[in-house]
Amino acid sequence: MIRVRKHLSVALLAALLSAVAFLWATPFLWTLVASFRPESAGSADMASLLPDLHPTLENFRNALESGTFGIYYVNTIIVVTGVLAVQCVTVSLAGYAFARLRFPGRDFLFYAFLLQLMLVPPALIVPNLRTVVDLGLYDTLPGVMAPYFASAFGTFLMRQTFLALPRDFEEAAAIDGAPWWAIIWYVLLPMAKPGLVAFAIVSITAHWNEFLWPLMVINSPGNQTLTIGLASFAMGAEGGKEWGVLAAGTLLVMAPLAVAFVAFQRRFVDSFVFSGVKG
Repeated sequence: MIRVRKHLSVALLAALLSAVAFLWATPFLWTLVASFRPESAGSADMASLLPDLHPTLENFRNALESGTFGIYYVNTIIVVTGVLAVQCVTVSLAGYAFARLRFPGRDFLFYAFLLQLMLVPPALIVPNLRTVVDLGLYDTLPGVMAPYFASAFGTFLMRQTFLALPRDFEEAAAIDGAPWWAIIWYVLLPMAKPGLVAFAIVSITAHWNEFLWPLMVINSPGNQTLTIGLASFAMGAEGGKEWGVLAAGTLLVMAPLAVAFVAFQRRFVDSFVFSGVKG
């Protein structure tokens, strides 16, 4: 009897999780199905989640012709990789300082630094925008990247990662006369790779999908990122009721992250498990 109840509980839990997963994936499923429907499909067909019997790539061709997605991709990749490259330097050095160095007020400064996590990002738009304008970076890709060069979350993650690493290797390197930068580069960072990968996943996802800040900074169509370009593209497609083209454009924006997640799903999970956050 107990075994039957156990199996029944597991089955009910699995059914509940499957239902929640289906509801969560419904917008993506509709986008995927609608992007392959022909333009002749009626509104009732567009609302259906059932695949069309005669799928077409016409919507993707129209989306690529209507919007300059090539430029959007290049600008987004520049922003994402540029931010991540600088962040890897800043969060690694800050995490090392808070984890390994001893100086007065270290803990107080660390917790004060973490207060940034409690700030709502839109609250910083006005001061950040004034700073970008004063630096002459308005309507430029460096202006989009600048506020993200430092990361409180990344500093916290790397601090926890460094604290979880044994000191034996770096002490041996210090005895051999290695300078502090060589200890970080050749000893600590290779062992902290899971933490860096976990942070890279968060950083790339966040800045790939960033919308509000690029919208405030960018005016020129040639500097638009994918999210801003998609918004401009969607206004025209929605006005013409071209739902298939709109779905295709949306899929073009989200496809790279979705493909990367499917291809490296195990690596993603392992990076967060072994990143040292739980320490």
